[in-house]
Amino acid sequence: MGAADVVPGVSGGTMAFILGIYTRLIDAIKSFDEQFVLAIFKLDIRRALGRPQFSFLIPLSLGIIAAIIFFTHVIPIPKLLHSHPELIYGLFFGLIVGSIIVLLVDVGWRSPTDVLAVFLGLVAGSVIISIVPTETPDSWWFIMGSGALAICAMVVPGISGSFILLILGKYATVLDGIGKLDLTIILPFAVGAAFGLAAFTRLLSWLLHRLERTMVLVISGFLLASLWVIWPFQERHYVTVRAKQRLLESIPIAPPLEFSTLEPLALALIGLAAVIGAARLSKRSRK
Repeated sequence: MGAADVVPGVSGGTMAFILGIYTRLIDAIKSFDEQFVLAIFKLDIRRALGRPQFSFLIPLSLGIIAAIIFFTHVIPIPKLLHSHPELIYGLFFGLIVGSIIVLLVDVGWRSPTDVLAVFLGLVAGSVIISIVPTETPDSWWFIMGSGALAICAMVVPGISGSFILLILGKYATVLDGIGKLDLTIILPFAVGAAFGLAAFTRLLSWLLHRLERTMVLVISGFLLASLWVIWPFQERHYVTVRAKQRLLESIPIAPPLEFSTLEPLALALIGLAAVIGAARLSKRSRK
């Protein structure tokens, strides 16, 4: 789940949903409530430690931290997005397609309103992608807002928090900040993520108990819209800002008739197979 949150294309929420731990994840996050905060202020350590599901959250958090370190130091994804965009986006494209297939197969089709829900998600996703600029400010308030939006996307099955950062133009900025331990980026992002997570998990819990099918179908439509910007073959125009190249514009194009075209397509198939394979292994394990 941690590795999925680091790369744009497949969300940690989707992986939790596929692996059958999604409800437990939401319950664990919600357990950090006002009673937990009150116990901390009263120095009632036993009560504070007894409320959240630390036996579940600690290994989960360790996996997320390990993934962040790995993809900022061992395999620097922000640099690879500039040097090998076709290969990287090819893998991400396959991961998104696999997520869509898993979600739609799992939820199934029951009525024409299901098609309408997917269509509404597709329209909403297309609007969001079209109105979000590729060049955004590096101010603390925007980084804080990006953290809030990204963490909300992280816990929703089907939406990638990393992808939200990507379309907000803050994906490379945040990962570079983490890699360099830049507190001017890490602190606003962490504060925004904390507030976003606290508020959104309560809304999400309400939706899960009342409109779970509709929400999953809408999310699937949003993912379909995201394929437009993750398509590996695009005309990408960069601009140099503060001695760094930043993506200014990206326009999808047809794959060139070259042998090198096979590599991004092969990686897309690998990403597709990885997500579908994980879903099948999860179902066998539950059975």
